[in-house]
Amino acid sequence: MTSHPTADAARTPQTAGESPAAAADRSGSATAFPSQAARRPNEQPRSRARVPETGTVRSATLPADRTERDGATGSADRPKPPDIRLERLRVQYGSAVALDEVSLRFPAGAISAIIGPSGCGKTSLLWSINRLIEMVPRAGVSGDVRIDGHSVFSPETDLQQLRRRVGLIMQRPVVFPLSIWNNLELPLRDAGVAPSERRRRIEGALRETGLWEEVRERLRGPAGALSGGQQQRLCLARALALRPQALLLDEPCSALDPIATARIESLLQGLRGRVTIVIVTHNLAQARRLADQVSLLWSFDGGGRLVETADVQQFFQHPRHPLTRAYLAAETAP
Repeated sequence: MTSHPTADAARTPQTAGESPAAAADRSGSATAFPSQAARRPNEQPRSRARVPETGTVRSATLPADRTERDGATGSADRPKPPDIRLERLRVQYGSAVALDEVSLRFPAGAISAIIGPSGCGKTSLLWSINRLIEMVPRAGVSGDVRIDGHSVFSPETDLQQLRRRVGLIMQRPVVFPLSIWNNLELPLRDAGVAPSERRRRIEGALRETGLWEEVRERLRGPAGALSGGQQQRLCLARALALRPQALLLDEPCSALDPIATARIESLLQGLRGRVTIVIVTHNLAQARRLADQVSLLWSFDGGGRLVETADVQQFFQHPRHPLTRAYLAAETAP
């Protein structure tokens, strides 16, 4: 099994008091930082993406020319969503094992939810997919992560490009101490996007996240003056402006009220089929509403392990593993 030690040389320099993830975002990655809960009122049924059976992964990288039409963000060409596979992924911090040889597939264009008790390695799993785990002191990774068959740990991987194409949304929003406009323009400028295209992408991303009408008259105002829910959506807009192929979300609604949560969930549902989404959540109702596939991680003596993965209906209605049944029963107990 291949070991992938953390690569200090690949890190983005941090400023004083800045978190590793914030430094990565400032570098132009699609990483953005939102925060869970509550059932959407008057929820309507909606179609789900079909979760295909496990099959052979195509050998390919993340080329910019794998595109499809997408008018929602004002973009004529959005890269197609990739298939993501974990192969015996193991993460440890020093001698402490956080994740123990997890093998799992996230189908292209589907919404995959990861649930489980705190400390079972869910965040470590997310951070490994776009290699932000390398910014954590004493972190070590072995096994592999493959995106459309291409190993993210390959020496040929462009780390900054990987993080632009696989965005990470954190639990709480972290906006830059800049204007609303500059929060979106900075990563685009760093990515070499032309000024006219920047304007088009910024407006498109703000419209897609439902922010345009709310902030259009104060785009030069401070982003920090926005409400928590608006900051969450701004972080999502910042990621979407870079046209990611995949989005990783770590409890993106945990600090939001029901209305803000409903807006985030509606946005994610709108991305189904266009972006591969992996979301960590402690909110089982949210997983049931959003996901096409659900996976349960559990903490054992040797670290977090995969207990069960299935399509959402089978997972909640006919769970196979005793731990899954116990976890779901505990959540629904009065």
